[in-house]
Parts: sequence; C-alpha cells; structure tokens
Amino acid sequence: MNAANDVRMIHFQQALLATGWEENVRIGIRHGLVATLSTHAEPQPGDERHAIGIPGMSNLHSHAFQRGMAGLAERRGPGSDSFWTWRDIMYRFVDRITPEHLHVIAALAYVEMLETGFTRVGEFHYLHHDRNGTSYADPAELSQAIMAAAADTGIGLTHLPVFYAHAGFGGTEASPAQRRFVTDPDRFARLLDAIRKAATALPDAIVGIAPHSLRAVTADELARLEELGGAGPIHIHIAEQMKEVDDCLAWSGRRPVEWLMDHAAVGRNWCLVHATHMTHAEIAAVARSGAVVGLCPVTEANLGDGLFPAPSFQEAGGQYGIGSDSNILIDMTEELRWLEYGQRLDARTRNVLASGQGRSTGQEIFQASLEGGAQALGVAAGLAVGHVADMVSLDANHPSLVGRGGTSIMDSLLFAAGRQAIRNVWRRGDLVVSDGRHVARDRIAAQYRKVLEAFAA
Repeated sequence: MNAANDVRMIHFQQALLATGWEENVRIGIRHGLVATLSTHAEPQPGDERHAIGIPGMSNLHSHAFQRGMAGLAERRGPGSDSFWTWRDIMYRFVDRITPEHLHVIAALAYVEMLETGFTRVGEFHYLHHDRNGTSYADPAELSQAIMAAAADTGIGLTHLPVFYAHAGFGGTEASPAQRRFVTDPDRFARLLDAIRKAATALPDAIVGIAPHSLRAVTADELARLEELGGAGPIHIHIAEQMKEVDDCLAWSGRRPVEWLMDHAAVGRNWCLVHATHMTHAEIAAVARSGAVVGLCPVTEANLGDGLFPAPSFQEAGGQYGIGSDSNILIDMTEELRWLEYGQRLDARTRNVLASGQGRSTGQEIFQASLEGGAQALGVAAGLAVGHVADMVSLDANHPSLVGRGGTSIMDSLLFAAGRQAIRNVWRRGDLVVSDGRHVARDRIAAQYRKVLEAFAA
C-alpha cells in the first residue's frame, strides 16, 4: 500500500490487458478501481508479486438456486427426457426454498464461480414469491437474499429480475407450478422499484430486467418491459429448444428470434440467452443489432438443447458471452472449453473458433467472451485504468503452464490446465480467493450442507 495516495500495488510478470499480453505489469488499485497501470515496469518494494494475471470473467447467465438440485435430474424417465421433463423436477425443488435457503445456496454457487475465475454474475432471477404464490411483505425479499449472497462472497452482481406471466405463447394461463414466478406488469413495476432501492447497498450492483421468454410474455407486456428497463441490460431466453421454435411458429407463423427482432428494439443492451436454433437470416439480424448471445455450453449439453451455430454467428460479426445457467457444474474454463469442443464435434475439425491461420483458439474465445459478457452485464471489459480491479492470477508452476507465455497461456489454461491453475482472485481489488479457495469457503459450505441435509430429510 502506498500510504501517500492510498494505492495498493500489484505486479505481474505477465498480464493480459485490454491491449493484449504485456510483461512486467504494475497495477495500482484505489477504491476498488485500477488507478494506475504501467508495463515493462520492475516490481518495487512493497508490491504484491504474482506470475500471470488475467481479467476476471463475467458469468452472464445464472439461476443460482438451481445449484441445490445439481445431479437430481440425471435418471431416465419412462419416455424421452428433455428440458421439459427436467423442468418438472426443478418446479418440485423450488417449492421448498425459503429466503434463507436461497441465500445459502446462492452463496455456494458464487463461491464456486469466484474460484473458477468468474468475478461478476448476471443473476436471471425469477423466484419472487412465497411458497403459496403470494408476495412477501417486502416484494424484493428473495432478491435481497441474492444480494446478501453476493455481499457475503464478494462477487459483482448484475441482477436481472424476471417477468414471467404466462405458461405458453399467446398469453396462456400460468400453471400452479409457476405460482412463485408469475407476475403482471404493475406488480413487476413495484418489484423492480424495490429491487433497485435494495441494490444500492452493494458497491457496484447493476439492475436490469429479464422477460423470461416469448412463452412467458405477450407483445404488449414486452413493450411495457422495454419502457421499464430503459437503457439497462435486458436479457431473455430464446430459441433454446426445437419445441419452443415449433410452438412459436404455430402461434405466430414466425420463429422466436425472427418474431423478437420484429417486435422489440433489440440493441447492444440486450442479451439473447441460448439462441440455439437460428436461421442464417436470424443470425445476420442478431449480429447487426449488436446484441450479445449468452451461451451456456455445459447446461445446454446437460439439457440436450443442441449446438449454437457459432461459426456462422462469428463470421457475421456477432458477439457472445458465457454463463453457467443451471449451475450443474460451475467452471469458467469448462464453459469455454466446451464452447469450442461442441463445435469440433459438430464440424469434425479442430480450432473452429480461431479466426484465421496461426490464431490462438483459447485466446480468441476468452477475449470474445470477456467483451461480450461485460457488455451484457453493463460493465467495462478487461484491465485498464478506470475499470473495476477484478483480476485472476494463474499458477505458473502448474505443469500445463510451465514455460508458457502470451496467447499460449490461454490455450494451455482452457484446454489443459483448467480451473486447477487458478490461484488467486481479486474482486474490486480485494482478495476473495487465495491459493484456489474462497476465503469464506468453509463457512459457506457448512451452511450449504445443513440446508441440503434438511431438504433430504
């Protein structure tokens, strides 16, 4: 710490900056932000010294409560299993959650995110009401449980309260199983106001909105939501499964992405989550809009959704980021690895998402996800003066990182070392993960075990 100006100095032998890889990087941190940054600078007395530094990654799509049901939907049913049969199990699990449960489950999810290099989460939060479907005295009760988990763990939060009014296209009446989610525009406006007030307690929380899906909103409701959301982040599930596409065609004669692009002012503040099943025309339209596509390869594989047409979207100039969605397994490197591996299996070739000869696949998918994720969550991407000091250090002695430099670091991290090479994580300049473990892991994991044991009783 430089007492004269209250700046804490961290030195990396190599670091990935907004401008690319640099050597001998000195970063000064003040009030949670990067205050100074210099390259080719020798470490000074009092500097914290680390080998390799990279920026923290944004996790643009999470349903934190689903961490508690990870592994509970892996038994085959009497027929063909799909997202829709998985959803029935989720509805039964969610019936039991209290605000206290949600705080504890979300806290463990956020610990695991931080330990794998995610430093901000987009919490797509649709659990709003008490178990009988009535509002809590404070309509933001369950959102405040999410905020408490973020404060407990230190993760950055972009909170995305979900508007969910219907069970199917065209305003179909919601089912009893959806009673904890369902709202209407006026009720949602009151909820959103309460959430925005509560979020001021966190240092850099952002509040957006999330129409759940085209199944869950009407055209008029979507227009009202756009007004409520303003210029803030707007996220929506779309075209995740073929059943959704077929149902949308039956209802409107249009595919989901096609319908959305015709009926909403989709722009850079939008995130289209999954967008798995798109035509070439839809791909081009989304790319032109500047919206981010939110990809969750681990969950999409777990649910059998299908593969996003990443090469075509990339060629059209589209932007994407990554998320952990159902939190069946939380791991930033795993999401990025399977983003590329899914495309390799589909195309039966290698290095699909590298943009040209000699380009680093790991570096390109990390950088694209870093920028797209930050845009989707309403923050600046990468390490630069004035940006939030969200940083990750890597273990240069990990067998898969020994002797690596520049872009080969990212290839080796994503395709060989994985999360085991993540050593320390700083959030707003504060050390929240040390030697691979969150500083509050033991306490939070113990609380989580008590909750899950009670669920099993």
